[in-house]
Amino acid sequence: MRATRAIVYLDRFRENIRAAAAWVGKRRLCVPVKADAYGHGALPLARAALEAGADFLAVALVQEGEELRRGGIRAPILLLSQCQDGELDDLALNDLSPFVSGAAAIDALAGTARALGKELQVHLKVDTGMGRAGCRPEEAAALAARVLSHGNLRLAGTATHLAVSDSPAPADLAYTGDQLRRFDRAVKAIRAAGIDPGILHAANTGGVVYHPDSWLDMVRPGILLYGCGPRGAAEGPGPATRPVMELRSAVAAVKPIRKGESVSYGRAWTAAEDTLAALIPIGYADGLRRGLSNNWFMEIRGGTYPIIGRICMDQCVVDLGPDGAGIVPGDDVLVFGEGPGGAALMAEKLGTIPYEIICGIGKRVPRIYAG
Repeated sequence: MRATRAIVYLDRFRENIRAAAAWVGKRRLCVPVKADAYGHGALPLARAALEAGADFLAVALVQEGEELRRGGIRAPILLLSQCQDGELDDLALNDLSPFVSGAAAIDALAGTARALGKELQVHLKVDTGMGRAGCRPEEAAALAARVLSHGNLRLAGTATHLAVSDSPAPADLAYTGDQLRRFDRAVKAIRAAGIDPGILHAANTGGVVYHPDSWLDMVRPGILLYGCGPRGAAEGPGPATRPVMELRSAVAAVKPIRKGESVSYGRAWTAAEDTLAALIPIGYADGLRRGLSNNWFMEIRGGTYPIIGRICMDQCVVDLGPDGAGIVPGDDVLVFGEGPGGAALMAEKLGTIPYEIICGIGKRVPRIYAG
């Protein structure tokens, strides 16, 4: 086993799901496990989600849904993103429930289902202001009728996606309200046509935390369930959650660096005094972004030590100080985890979001499942 590894706490994940479910009351809960469950491992996290009471799972790719089915998952799986015509057979054979938003896509899906002798549940996606996939609100009723015109498609739900639900800016709060009103008009038009719109869902993590009027019949929180709030840290309003992943490594070597000597590529750090440095076998190929060079710290034996010099593909160096604090090869290293040195702070230092941090942990980093 590599010294560098990601510890994934399944008990925390289950606790986060139960906390979110309690927060929104008696509503269905859809747990996104796309992108390999945000880098945590799709199949173990999918099983844990269902154990914790999740009603639906969600993926972005047909391939992701197929992998869950091969792993024995039988729960409903929503396909959130558009797929290609060449993927329709696999979609139907694995009983995935796709979002649909156009006549041609609906007809193609129905044709595939008919050829395979399948009946599929679909969710109509309405674009109320996200500007990505989805039909216009005024098209929703006609497309709902088109779904039902094919005897082998069932309209199981109607959904939209909120663009700025995580923002406290007054203009963004108003925009989210406008999105929900547009969605409500689309749903009313579907019902006026004599069609049951199925399960209504709109709330992502920001909606769950800040917009109770978006909860509807089902919620789809993502990053919240993995232990980060919609604005970064898990603290603040909303259900209390804990980070599910810790990234750890171990000291590979300790060596002296003399005053005036430099460390790593580009000589981006030079010792101001004699010091001891530790070599850590983790680099940007593992997901420790190069932008954290001279801009992050690691925890060893309860103390924090800064990264010095450029982060390399496979390793980096931290400054232990002149006395080395008694640190020796083999000592455990916390790269990020729970508390101040979490993925949210790392994202802040990089000018990005925690999603990108946890999704970016490389495949060559083994996942160790605890809890």
